[in-house]
Amino acid sequence: MIVTTKDLFKVAYGKFAIGAYNINNLEQTMGLFQGCLDSQAPFIIQISKGARSYTNKKMLEAIIRTADEIFPDSVFAVHLDHGDLDTCMDCINSGFYSSVMIDASHEPFEKNIEITKKVVDAAHAVGISVEAELGKLGGVEEHVSVSESDAKLTNPEQAKEFVTKSGCDSLACAIGTSHGAFKFSGTQGLHFDVLEEIQKRLPKFPLVMHGSSSVPQDEVQRINAAGGSLKGAKGVDADQFRKAATLGVTKINIDTDGRLVWCRVHRESFRDDPANFDLRPPGKVFMKEYAKFIAHKNEKLGSAGQLPLVKKQLGI
Repeated sequence: MIVTTKDLFKVAYGKFAIGAYNINNLEQTMGLFQGCLDSQAPFIIQISKGARSYTNKKMLEAIIRTADEIFPDSVFAVHLDHGDLDTCMDCINSGFYSSVMIDASHEPFEKNIEITKKVVDAAHAVGISVEAELGKLGGVEEHVSVSESDAKLTNPEQAKEFVTKSGCDSLACAIGTSHGAFKFSGTQGLHFDVLEEIQKRLPKFPLVMHGSSSVPQDEVQRINAAGGSLKGAKGVDADQFRKAATLGVTKINIDTDGRLVWCRVHRESFRDDPANFDLRPPGKVFMKEYAKFIAHKNEKLGSAGQLPLVKKQLGI
């Protein structure tokens, strides 16, 4: 069942974080739904600007609607990830999305507020929530590219002013995470001190962590053993998710790790069965492996086992 992002945040706040997983195709969708049911977790489906144009936005939306019918016990929201102004407006007008993200973090502070406010006014008029971003995460994700030298942590004082003036419903904060597969070369971790200061100024307000894949080294090693050439990198320590949840983080975005699972399954399939030309055998393996991956992430987020509570509090 599709529910509002705002309702999920109300149930989760201070208790656990909800996994927000990007999808692009049928196999990811099926694995995501199965993994969340196996772990009894609510979740958020994220559709990026790139995913909407990969084939056609209607195709991806139809896949999600069908999965909702196949897995009637699931509870989830549908979210636009890293949208620009035009994409946000298109999603708002579609009537399909629970929430949209307007990412104007590359703009000066006042311009970011101005653009975000436009999206908020349009979204709130039809009951859709808005996520905005303040600060700059390093790394690359589709059309978003920020060098390490340009990355900037969110200023807690600005965070309060930004939320007040823009009217956004949740805020993506830069607290030390990074987009893409090549995240940290050293031993950096999350800046919990910054997160604590933001929560003090915005009590009970939902915060979001982008770039939160952990880049499992066993996945990287298996990919490379099957012919890949991924350089070593460190992601976010998944054991830090629970602490972040106690500090107001209700939504944690995970994309890169899922792509690593896809890459590993298919590289090993091509290596181990070079005569195969059927896309379905590796596809079936991937759906099972992706479901296991999702269930494991939900355990780390604290959302596993929370589906009964969500249903009870939402009256489902």
